[in-house]
Amino acid sequence: MKPTTFIFVLFITAMSVLAPAAESWKEFAVWPSTDDQELPDIYGDIIVWQQFVAEYADYDIYVADTNNPDDPLVIIIGEDSDQMYPAVFENIVVWQDYIVEDGSGDWDIWASDITDRQQPVKFPVSKISANDEQSPAIHGNIVVWQDGVEGDYNIFGADITDPNKPAEFAVVDFEHDQQRPAIYRNTIVWQDSYYGDEDIFAADVWMRNKPAEFGVTLADFDQQRPVIWGDTVVWADNYFGDMDIYAADLSPTLNAGASDPNNPVEFAIVNNEAEQMSPDIDGNIVVWQDNRNGDWDIYGYNLTTRQEFQITDNPHDQTNPAISDNTVVWEDSRDGNLQIFAIVLDGPEVARCKSKLAGDINGDCKVDFDDQAIMLSQWLECNLEPEEACLSF
Repeated sequence: MKPTTFIFVLFITAMSVLAPAAESWKEFAVWPSTDDQELPDIYGDIIVWQQFVAEYADYDIYVADTNNPDDPLVIIIGEDSDQMYPAVFENIVVWQDYIVEDGSGDWDIWASDITDRQQPVKFPVSKISANDEQSPAIHGNIVVWQDGVEGDYNIFGADITDPNKPAEFAVVDFEHDQQRPAIYRNTIVWQDSYYGDEDIFAADVWMRNKPAEFGVTLADFDQQRPVIWGDTVVWADNYFGDMDIYAADLSPTLNAGASDPNNPVEFAIVNNEAEQMSPDIDGNIVVWQDNRNGDWDIYGYNLTTRQEFQITDNPHDQTNPAISDNTVVWEDSRDGNLQIFAIVLDGPEVARCKSKLAGDINGDCKVDFDDQAIMLSQWLECNLEPEEACLSF
């Protein structure tokens, strides 16, 4: 039986105001092509995506560096079969690669160190025969992926500190599917069908041989496609009948040593009647695809200022966004085929907190009447134990 869970929403006294796309933000195609470009990822100035090369009728991985806008393409990772689902961290690109040997094939996880753009170093992360490894993600020296067969996918990882000897380890091997992992430092999150619908789970893998897993959200219906930055997990959630974007603060659980699965504090990012899907997060900015205007646009939300804002408003579809610092990339159909577009955000929409203020109780980097109201709501309360200690001061 599925444990009883509750959705906790943080009530904020300050109203969120939707801001239109800033006129100073200029969208641009990263590497214009007549081939379809899909599933972008970004870290710093490096953008990666999968591209269906019509000439060869398969997918390759493309790598671009936005430091050189006149000629950004730096590497094409391609073999006779498909290379798909890329992810990037610093100078390491990972992807799933369809390897054919002795007349049969399966998906493996491969990586490339692109520090030397002229001679990138390619190496296998996991290549178990007759076993599919898919949907890789990377942070630091840890790569994670879903591993197994449909109906019984598990989450595995590898430490690639020594690329010649990746050290694999199991993260979770529950029954049913554990899929779509994401990682930040030592925390891995994934969607999990153990209880019959999709939930979000996490594990602290600081101890590689003994991951400490815990539930992020076990609410009814489906919670899917989690992403993580710092202590914040974001996902798409159809609890109310359509896909919305929700998040959870993991810091209570992580600080407690992953001992209490009810500690993550859940809150809504956006839950209107339209569909919101495919979130990503970097720092205090969350982005997603949103069809409230009749087509798919990219929207953002500032976790510090609690302001929602629109990033794209082209009448064609913009989908599958990814963000690093203030740069957002996505798939865009405006030219008749899918191409990777990007934009660099600036201004109040992406404001960040320079330093914490002692009187900032609600965490919005301002000290105002909202903080005063919170303080006064607990005026003269005392939580000392034993209780008689409260009478001693």
